[in-house]
Amino acid sequence: MNTRLSVNINKVATIRNARGGNMPDLIQVAKDCERFGAQGITVHPRPDGRHIKYQDVYDLKKIVTTEFNIEGYPSDSFMELVTTVVPTQVTLVPDPPEALTSNAGWDTLANREFLTNIINRLHDKGIRTSIFVNADPKMVASAKDTGTDRVELYTESYAANYLKDREAAIRDFVIAAQEAERQHIGLNAGHDLSLVNLKYFQEQIPGLLEVSIGHALICDALYLGLQETIRQYLQQLQ
Repeated sequence: MNTRLSVNINKVATIRNARGGNMPDLIQVAKDCERFGAQGITVHPRPDGRHIKYQDVYDLKKIVTTEFNIEGYPSDSFMELVTTVVPTQVTLVPDPPEALTSNAGWDTLANREFLTNIINRLHDKGIRTSIFVNADPKMVASAKDTGTDRVELYTESYAANYLKDREAAIRDFVIAAQEAERQHIGLNAGHDLSLVNLKYFQEQIPGLLEVSIGHALICDALYLGLQETIRQYLQQLQ
């Protein structure tokens, strides 16, 4: 089974917001990503609306025909948004509002009760859940107790160290993935995955269901075009 590619379109919204108006057209880009073969669309609306705005989420819900994944910290406003929109998946991240980008996973042991309550609310709406975690088997194992469907491995350290020593860079992720298999939890991954490091990651990680890729993919699209870029990412995952 091939790992699914979900394209994070936050950076498209960042470019649009820099000048106002509707250029580039976020909705059209999402449609094009799907048309070119992407198997999901990911967004991460933040409270300050620096890229994806809440209205974008409502608009995307109307047109996304593949899997719609919404990432975010489960604040009251975020939970109201996702339980109204009802996407395919909600990925819970522990980011404070001022964070530039996701930079750590949940402590699923310390936050077990909080996450369990959030996940129960999402399951009541029929939404699949994923918890953003570091490549730590203890965090994966304790995620089981929250009732989550999946975990998403935070791959920044892998990407940062890939060119230095890819075997060392992947080691903790393999162990975490093996723990996910033991716990019967689905496995996603994301953050700084690229055409440089994606294929090796997918080959080494057992049971990898989905990767969410945005920044590198949109950067590549500036040179290769969106269609060719998505084709190359899908090729890496075959």
